[in-house]
Amino acid sequence: MSDNLKRYRAIMSSLKQMYPQQLTGRQMQHMHVLAALINGIVGSQKSQLRAIASKMPEATQRQSRIMRLSRWLKNKAVSPENYFAPFAEALLISLAQQPLVLVIDGSTLGRGCMCLMVSVVYKKRALPLGWIVFKGSKGHCSETRHLEALQQVKTLIPPGAEVVILGDGEFDGGDWLNTLAEYGWQYVCRTAKNALLFEDGVAFSFAEWGVCPGDCLSVPDIQFTQQSYGPMMAIAWWQASYAEPLFLLTNLELAEEACAYYRQRFLIETFFSDQKSRGFNLHKSHLSDPKRLARLLIAACLAYIWMIYLGQIALRPFWRKRIHRTDRCDLSLFQLGLALLDELFNDNQPIPVAFQPHWEPKLNCVG
Repeated sequence: MSDNLKRYRAIMSSLKQMYPQQLTGRQMQHMHVLAALINGIVGSQKSQLRAIASKMPEATQRQSRIMRLSRWLKNKAVSPENYFAPFAEALLISLAQQPLVLVIDGSTLGRGCMCLMVSVVYKKRALPLGWIVFKGSKGHCSETRHLEALQQVKTLIPPGAEVVILGDGEFDGGDWLNTLAEYGWQYVCRTAKNALLFEDGVAFSFAEWGVCPGDCLSVPDIQFTQQSYGPMMAIAWWQASYAEPLFLLTNLELAEEACAYYRQRFLIETFFSDQKSRGFNLHKSHLSDPKRLARLLIAACLAYIWMIYLGQIALRPFWRKRIHRTDRCDLSLFQLGLALLDELFNDNQPIPVAFQPHWEPKLNCVG
């Protein structure tokens, strides 16, 4: 059996097994193409349809395979809500024993498009949960789009789960902060040095604090901007290794806890780099239609979660000593996952596929 066919069958089996409801005939057709996309993205480590089609285990002409993939990306019945959200919801349930740390950020994809992504932090990686794709170049997007992405993920959060969401300087809008408070979520969001703060009716800004390297200064129960959003805590944090301070807003009670959470915000950058230059090369996709890119992300994000799952297995002693040095690990979970997949093919082992980090694999030797 070829590697392409073996990988495809394992992916398809897992998709059917882990999808939370019985698939209709049409959904089964869609799922077969989704499995082919995941298979091709992982097998080629590219996101162009021609490269993906080259890994499809079919005897048809390549152009016919490309057209099949293209039709799926154009199909209005295919959406992240139908074919990704059920897996994301199951992922969150598996992680909800601890606070769910969410990170939101944007990046360019395809030709002239932006993706706004919400992810959950797991093992120093950010696992995707929901996204919106729209026309635009790199830069800030509107608060309306922020709230649209947030609402997507809100419906997936398990009842009673504790949520902490992290955002950089563009996620300090009043409606955004109010919505987080209404959800009962905690937040740590970066803001500008000249942001207007109020304490007992007196206006001031971070610029007046005189923060120095090594400082972590905070003022509780402040109101934010003239619209008096809050109460919340304002923090000026200048870690000694940073070139400049960070200015944060949070509804957490302790400044130290807020800073500890905010250190995890950069992890979404690792997700984008794995999806782009260090992994699946989504930035080189020729797609320019936001809706088609959003559908392509269904496959790319499931492929990413799968590689993180395999990376976790690769850290077990039996596999780690085979694919990497034992005294230290220089590879990310994503790169370890790709390496383990190659090793499993070399050993003619079963290919475990899962879209949750705690799924137990069926391997002859798991350490």
